[in-house]
Amino acid sequence: MPTTSTMMIILGIIMGTTITISSHHWLMAWVGLEMNMLAILPIISKPKTLRSTEATTKYFLTQAVASALMLLASTMNAWQTGNWDITQLNNKYTTTMMALSLAMKMGASPTHFWLPEVMQGSTLYTALLITTWQKIAPITLMYMISNNTPPTTLMIIGIMSVVVGGLGGVNQTQLRKMMAYSSINNIGWTITMMAISPNIAMINITTYIIMTTPTFLMMATTSTKTLQDTSTIWTTSPTTTYMIALLMLSTSGLPPFTGFAPKLLALNELVMQKLTTVATLLALLSLISLLFYLRIAYLIMMLTAPTTTLSSTKWRHQHSQPQLMAILTPTALMSILLIPAIPY
Repeated sequence: MPTTSTMMIILGIIMGTTITISSHHWLMAWVGLEMNMLAILPIISKPKTLRSTEATTKYFLTQAVASALMLLASTMNAWQTGNWDITQLNNKYTTTMMALSLAMKMGASPTHFWLPEVMQGSTLYTALLITTWQKIAPITLMYMISNNTPPTTLMIIGIMSVVVGGLGGVNQTQLRKMMAYSSINNIGWTITMMAISPNIAMINITTYIIMTTPTFLMMATTSTKTLQDTSTIWTTSPTTTYMIALLMLSTSGLPPFTGFAPKLLALNELVMQKLTTVATLLALLSLISLLFYLRIAYLIMMLTAPTTTLSSTKWRHQHSQPQLMAILTPTALMSILLIPAIPY
């Protein structure tokens, strides 16, 4: 049974995001983001280790800077136009400043440096929270100002994030850092499409959340944290072994899986808008991120022993909880088999 403090923290995270996505006033949106940030700090620092304390400090400082920049941009816009409405951000400089602050909130390039370190210092469940729920409020605000934001600014941020996410993940052996760069890469696709078709951008981030949730839950249940651990997942659960490999291939955007759907929509929209160069660049850059996804899939599937015996079960085996399986099963299936539902 969760304690009172745990319930208050969870309520703060939910209320903060809800206030932000349902507000029309910049100050209320800022208040919601601050509530969300202050509520997640105890969760990151809960393990009581030096690494978690460092991660908490880095998260607090970067989010505080992003919030200050966001407040400055909204105040400048209100000073010039006399309007605090989120959808009425009309000045070119304030919209660029707001886009940068929201990119820092989400962990997009060039302000991405905090995300891999914070996720490495957190538990797998906290890393899941950072890469999914914490993205909802900033991406909603970016969606609301997308009509007034210069498309060039969003495309530069997006393409830089795709480059950094691909190149950064190749050199990693820690799965949490790898998933952090995967998040940066996906946010790059989302922000790029925010300049052309905000609805496709929201489809992209929703699909990413659906795919990331079962991946982290399976890593947590099998205590898998490094690439070396992936080659021994089969001793815990053979089914989980193949499911994680398929989820990795789906996240990379290979055609038969769900992850291909938003990329197909994005590339099609870019070509329709006569942005063939950007579409070609994004398609080529996605091959870089495909490299480290394939490396995980190779280690999981190709190096798996042909037989499973009870004697080789790892000592840290954890029995799956019914509540966890209720979330894990549908999200895992959706992450692999959802492509027929593509709105094409």
